[in-house]
Parts: sequence; C-alpha cells; structure tokens
Amino acid sequence: MGTPTFFVSGAAGGLQGSTGFRVTQLLREQGHAVRALVHRLDERSDRVRALGAEVVEGDLHDPRCLTDAMAGVRRAYFAYPVQEGLLQAAATFAVAARSAGVEQVVNLSQWLQPSGEQPTPHQTRHWLVENIFDWAGVGAVHLNAVVFYENLKTWAQLSLDRAGVIAMPWGPETTKIPLVAAEDVAAVAAASLCGPVLPNGTVVRLMGAGVANSDIAEAFSDVLGRSVRYVEITDEQWADRVRGVTGANAVAVEHLVHLWRYLRTRPPEYQAFYLASEAFEHFLGRKPKSLPEFLNDHRDLFAEAAK
Repeated sequence: MGTPTFFVSGAAGGLQGSTGFRVTQLLREQGHAVRALVHRLDERSDRVRALGAEVVEGDLHDPRCLTDAMAGVRRAYFAYPVQEGLLQAAATFAVAARSAGVEQVVNLSQWLQPSGEQPTPHQTRHWLVENIFDWAGVGAVHLNAVVFYENLKTWAQLSLDRAGVIAMPWGPETTKIPLVAAEDVAAVAAASLCGPVLPNGTVVRLMGAGVANSDIAEAFSDVLGRSVRYVEITDEQWADRVRGVTGANAVAVEHLVHLWRYLRTRPPEYQAFYLASEAFEHFLGRKPKSLPEFLNDHRDLFAEAAK
C-alpha cells in the first residue's frame, strides 16, 4: 500500500463523538490509505483494522512515538477527549507534524470566542491549542464545533431511565442549546483533509442548530413514543449525578458545569444567532442533520437509554 497519505489520532473512538473512528471510516470508504493511532490494542482497535487502516499503538504525549507514526504522511487529524493532557498532546502533535512536513492538520476544537476569553477553562486550553498549531505552520484548520447530539445519550441516561424526564441545568424550557451531529463534524473533517490545502489558521465554525430545551424533550418524546419532559436542576445536582453514573473525569465535569452556566445565561437576542453553519453546504453539499433527524437515525440507541 505504501506510505499512507492520512494520519488519524483517536481512531478507536471514545465516549464523546468518536470522530477519529468516523474520519478513518470515511477516508477508507473513499479508498485512501490511513495510518490510525490508537491508545491500546483491543476490540476497538480491531474495528479500525477491519476498515483496512494501518493501526499503530501509541501515546499522543510521546514525541518519539508520534514522530515515527507520522513519518511520510501528508495530512493529519487531531482529536483529544475532554480530560487532562490536551496541551501536551497538541504540542507533541504539532512538533511531530512539522518534523514530518505535514501540509495540513485538521484540529477538532470547540466553539470558541475570538477574543481569547473563553466560557470554560477547557475551552481556554483549546484556544491555546489553536495558537500552538498556527505557530507550528502545519496548515492548521480548526473545527470549532458545538455540543454533540451524540452526548445526549449519556445525559439522557441520567434521568430518562429513572423519571422519564431530561433533567439538566440548562435554564428554563425556552433556553436554546447549540447542537451538532458528531458524524456531520467528522464528515467535514474528512472533506477538508481530502480537499485543497486551506490557509494556515483557517477556522471552520460548525453548528447544526439551536434547539430549545422544550423542543429537545419533544424530539425525545417522538422517538421514544412516550411523553418526555425537560426539568431544570442545579449544577450541583447534575455534577453529582454524572460523576456517580458515568464516572466522568474532573476536567469534563468542570468544563461542562461552566459551559451549562454560560449557555443558560445567554440572552434571547444572542441565542437568535444559533443557526446552521454554511460550512456544511460548502464542504458536504448538504445541510447538517436536525435533532429529530439524528434521533430517528439512531432510534435504537436512544430507546436503549430510556429503558
């Protein structure tokens, strides 16, 4: 097969959208040679190998590992979970990409504020990561994505199975939450990896829609075939529950508590600008999935969450 054109980190997927696996899958479906980095060899890495990718076991914090793994590739995808170690992983990735002469790095970031003042500590780290990649001069493209639809499964489990409600600290029923399908974000990532080289420092904003809390509950009601209500709870109640049920790490809990507080305090005139990003039509030739479309496509997944 020769040296792969593409290098993908986080290829085994995880709990927060599995964009690395999806990007690998999309590139392989188009016949591209992919070198896929996984943290460990297990049944998840077997899934990646079954796609026809070259699987490499390694650590994003290990400079020698990344330098060897990225040798000869032309384009690379960087994704990192919401946990400790983001800055070191990004810096190591940037050094390895620059050493390998990579012409384009697509970085999965978050919906950031241009000023540098971010709503959460973890988003501040993402802002620093974007600067690291820009300074490295590796053709950085930053995908600024909002909250993934896929994560609704995890949060729905916190209350759907017990009380038949979606209990979140998202403010009143009218508050809109900016959402997007991780699979749509991965599709944009794959398209940008395969397309013309974009200028270093390009930012691609990715939002599917702003969905009111009441409309989220209605969408779940439709897909589950029974009544689901939205119920507002406190940050403390949500954090205690998410730690106990999902075992979420401290970085993720801190990030999300700050993010929920930020989103529920945005005024209506700010929320009015939660609109589908034009980037989807530019890269994919289609609109992003709506929440009802996503839930219907994954009906079995969410029905299981409500048992």
